[in-house]
Amino acid sequence: MLFRSATLADGRRRDVRVRGEAIDAVAEDLEAGPDERVVDATGKRLLPGMIDVHVHFREPGYGHKETWETGSRSAAAGGVTTVVDQPNTDPPTVDASAFDGKTAYAEQSLVDFGINGGVTADWSPAELFECPLFALGEVFLADSTGDMGIETRLFEAALQQARRNDVTVTVHAEDASEFNLSARERDDADAWSAYRAAAAEEVAVRRACELAVEHDAQIHVAHTSTPVGVTLADSTGMTCEVTPHHMLLSRDDLRELGTFGRMNPPLRREKRRQRVYELVADGTVDCIATDHAPHTREEKDTSIWDAPSGVPGVETALPLLLAEVREGDLTYERVRDLTATNPAEIFDLARKGTISEGTHADVVLVDPGNSREIRGEDLHSKCDWTPFEGWRGIFPELTMVRGRVVYERTPDGEESFGDPIGENVRVHQEADPAERLVER
Repeated sequence: MLFRSATLADGRRRDVRVRGEAIDAVAEDLEAGPDERVVDATGKRLLPGMIDVHVHFREPGYGHKETWETGSRSAAAGGVTTVVDQPNTDPPTVDASAFDGKTAYAEQSLVDFGINGGVTADWSPAELFECPLFALGEVFLADSTGDMGIETRLFEAALQQARRNDVTVTVHAEDASEFNLSARERDDADAWSAYRAAAAEEVAVRRACELAVEHDAQIHVAHTSTPVGVTLADSTGMTCEVTPHHMLLSRDDLRELGTFGRMNPPLRREKRRQRVYELVADGTVDCIATDHAPHTREEKDTSIWDAPSGVPGVETALPLLLAEVREGDLTYERVRDLTATNPAEIFDLARKGTISEGTHADVVLVDPGNSREIRGEDLHSKCDWTPFEGWRGIFPELTMVRGRVVYERTPDGEESFGDPIGENVRVHQEADPAERLVER
């Protein structure tokens, strides 16, 4: 395939040739070959596909909420070309058997994937580190969906194991001793945010970073929701992610969202949200990840204390960020770094995250002038709802994974999906793209 006159994130207008699984050339005025499909990308942006390092595709165990097929279709339609699944499934991904079992489900994925290993009292590090593991975690320092919260001593043991095996530890940082128990007397939607207070994250991030430094380990703080949490990670040489919901939504939105706005960590006050946004824009935050955590409408439509925590987001993250660019609050280069280049660097994905010769042809084509209203019924996640109902997003016209089109949308709105070609990035990266092409 040849993308003709595409505008890259940095503003350069280039032709981009895809051959096999890789980007073959990025240059001006390339001649189209007789066997190439030519895509006129004039006036459009060609971006590296998003690497979402934090999703919950729910299988095995919770296929009524999401499956690898529906989750990866949602990812492809949102311009996400690599996802990283978290371990709080049933069974949890804490040993080789569970890892292999999840891998079998992941064979239905349209996009590339990584699988994280979990840490519990029953985990088997010797087995896990023999698997093609993406990272360790998210390690839960307080209970969330799946009840996998652990004590400090076990967290330290995980840090030591990870350092010996040169694996990053991703951390869900909340300290339950800082929860506001008086909020349990309330039953309004804001009670969850009051209960899991900002101090719970701040104390946990500080302690996690201190322990990481002490043990010479590298941690990545998941779904950081407070300015203090972000700056603590940055100041200690650790990395962090922010979700679109913590970046764009606040406790003010809970009046409309109700229990559908319950997640861990919870939404914060508007002033904190604004400061987190500033830290995303100025380069302090390393990456955007969705914490895509779908539940059914029926499960969410109950009391604030009974509703499960989590919201879907894998399909709307990149479109929302591109809409922010259109409003002038972010740049295309910053979005590229947040969603692709930085995640690839943090997690050592040498052939992903950029549009350059020799890298995987994981690309997304978007028309910046074409935004549309976000509606849950139009999305492809099995849960069929979104906390961003009514917002506007700039969605992909085409999504490609390693040179194969996995999603395409025509000007009249007709959609088509490719085959499930996703592969474990820790296995796939061992072979050079040119060598794989010769082998095939």
